[in-house]
Amino acid sequence: MKKLFILAGVSLILTSCNVNYGGYPIRNPYPTNNRGNAGNAANAEREYNELIKTYKPETADVLNDLLNDDDPGNPRTSISVENKSRCNMVLTVSGNNFFKKIPIGSGKIGYTMVPKNQNYRLSGMLCNSSYQSTKFITSSYSIKLTN
Repeated sequence: MKKLFILAGVSLILTSCNVNYGGYPIRNPYPTNNRGNAGNAANAEREYNELIKTYKPETADVLNDLLNDDDPGNPRTSISVENKSRCNMVLTVSGNNFFKKIPIGSGKIGYTMVPKNQNYRLSGMLCNSSYQSTKFITSSYSIKLTN
């Protein structure tokens, strides 16, 4: 019985040790959610509700860009996204020295102005689906998202 107790104690000690044999720790730069897609959709809705309180759309600038047919002298252009799904979403637009989160309600259009001639990463959660795209923007850009 004494040997069984010692063996169980040694096993417990060995399994509780966390040894890193020269490898680097794996770190996820984004928070993870172990509840699956339902949790992600809930987080997206929560983020949308918080962001919509303070968001200021660039309506006049975007309309001027669209009506002036991409004025070559203007260093900026517009990105517009139509959300044709039944869920609210937050679209993240990121590029070189540019980062913006845009709340887009169900059935609504979200938009922003960005510097021309750059790569932009567009991403967000749409209902239970993840949207990710990279685009090189030279002139006004428009997309429609559905679920």
